[in-house]
Amino acid sequence: MKDRYESPFGARYASREMQAIFSSDRKFSTWRRLWVSLAKAERALGLPITEEQIAELEAHVDDINYEEAAEQEKRVRHDVMAHIHAYGKQCPKAAGIIHLGATSCYVGDNTDIILMRDALVLLRGKLVGVLRNLADFAERYKDMPALGYTHLQPAQLTTVGKRATLWMNDLLMDLEELEHRLGTLRLLGSKGTTGTQASFLDLFDGDTAKIDRMEAMIAADFGFPGCVPVSGQTYSRKVDAMVLAVLSGIAQTAGKFSSDLRLLQSFKEMEEPFEAHQIGSSAMPYKRNPMRSERIAALSRYLITDALNPALTASTQWFERTLDDSANRRIAIAEGFLAADGILNLMLNVTSGLVVYPRVIHSRIMAELPFMASENILMEAVKRGGNRQELHERIRVHSIEAGKRVKEMGEPNDLIDRICTDPAFGLSREGIGALLDPAAYTGRSAEQVENFLRDHVRPVLDRYGDGVRNAEINV
Repeated sequence: MKDRYESPFGARYASREMQAIFSSDRKFSTWRRLWVSLAKAERALGLPITEEQIAELEAHVDDINYEEAAEQEKRVRHDVMAHIHAYGKQCPKAAGIIHLGATSCYVGDNTDIILMRDALVLLRGKLVGVLRNLADFAERYKDMPALGYTHLQPAQLTTVGKRATLWMNDLLMDLEELEHRLGTLRLLGSKGTTGTQASFLDLFDGDTAKIDRMEAMIAADFGFPGCVPVSGQTYSRKVDAMVLAVLSGIAQTAGKFSSDLRLLQSFKEMEEPFEAHQIGSSAMPYKRNPMRSERIAALSRYLITDALNPALTASTQWFERTLDDSANRRIAIAEGFLAADGILNLMLNVTSGLVVYPRVIHSRIMAELPFMASENILMEAVKRGGNRQELHERIRVHSIEAGKRVKEMGEPNDLIDRICTDPAFGLSREGIGALLDPAAYTGRSAEQVENFLRDHVRPVLDRYGDGVRNAEINV
């Protein structure tokens, strides 16, 4: 419908897979699977529930009667009760045992945990894909010298591949945090209205062992190692804050990557892929704007901010539960994952086709290298009999004059010419030329790339495989 607001996450940014995880179909079918799991556990533990009732429930897990649920919600003003009634309409024999002993958070909170788990797994595959793209890139350019920058001023040389390891190292930290969160997620289970499980104590005639077994059976049905040990009506909202912190970490990494790439594209050293018919500017046809990197920056900023929502919610919950979390969580959690998905889709696309311009990189190096090589030139001149202190002063003066020529007159750096024509140094251009090989100034960059890939990145890629290598995006 074009006469209503449509979220850009659905129309432009997030993948169909991520949208499916947070869709109504997935949410409400998961509610129904949870009701089936509860009924099965209760029957196995002796409550009067029949196989026929369970079979009826299972037959209608996915054919959700939304119109009936909507009508019921208008009447009762309670979404869980509306869906219980709607499910009961389809399952008349089982209607009386749906949701037996449970409270609304049994389906709401457990579903949220399940969906977050599934969404984290999807993001993990994309993280791994970005890592593999960058690993290939770093390997290819591990020994290509490039200007390093501190304070955005030219500094000692690095290599194009070494810089990519900085992006990968952040991604590895994000992956480690994601795995930790996946490994520690637990279902809420079925704790009752204030977390005391009083209703189940009545249902099972005081047999607490059966309550524990019931929760273990439900957790196993959904692939979890267990349920949280204690809770109020809800699981601790700190869980949401911790999960969104993982997403925020991904956004922080992506934001830095996009900033670096946008600067490099401005320098004309590197750029993101540019489609054959892509338009960079409506006014200036020649422009190749870093639109995808800018979009990464925009979505990253949104996600970092969005991650504050569950943190604030966790800090303002009252006692065993309060409902001021509900509306916020419906938006913040789903859209946090949709934003993270959109960011990684863009990173997959960009990292699969990074463009490098070696001649521009070399030209920019050679404009700065004479300054960086001055210490080596000084040492070489001293070896040939020069006075270190006198030559140091002469290089300082020559450097100031060469710097003025570059900054004030816009002329090329002539420091080397000045030194070659200064008899105090006793050096020819050929003699100095050997001191101006950029590869001599990159330190251990290439070795660091090789070691990092071997010891840290390749083991991860071997464990996970290729991951997702590319993603369709709207340019």
